[in-house]
Amino acid sequence: MKGVLLVCHANTCRSVMAHALLERMLAERGLDGQVVVRSAGVSPYARDGMYASLDARLVLKELGIVLAEDTITSTDLKSHRELLAAADVVVTMTAEQKRLVAALADGHTRPTLTLRELAGESGDIGDPVGQGEDTYRACRDEIARCLDKGFTGLLNRISANTP
Repeated sequence: MKGVLLVCHANTCRSVMAHALLERMLAERGLDGQVVVRSAGVSPYARDGMYASLDARLVLKELGIVLAEDTITSTDLKSHRELLAAADVVVTMTAEQKRLVAALADGHTRPTLTLRELAGESGDIGDPVGQGEDTYRACRDEIARCLDKGFTGLLNRISANTP
């Protein structure tokens, strides 16, 4: 099965929003169930089982994506390196996260790029933690824009990496 791994710091905000948005995009394009979407956190404070942030869930709900507290719970990538081996493509929110993922990869060479690189751009997707709903909304919209812009390229990368 083809798969993409979305990574941010703690897997409670940006990667959760990207995860939910990408699953919706896949379903809207008739690709539901053809690509496994996973997400994880790579920071020292990432841990398994944290709930998605309330603000992330609220701004997703505005788009009709309703996540219960435990729909997507956090995964600590440091404890679950098998997710790297299982992914055909890894997409991070920042260049620093891309560097941290490479350090964890243990020789598993999967294409790893930032979300902005996927969209053909440069820069990072900033962390909205503690900055209120407007910042989360702007972050959600930026993630959606980049995913939409890079969608075909993502599918091509996944297909190129799948035997």
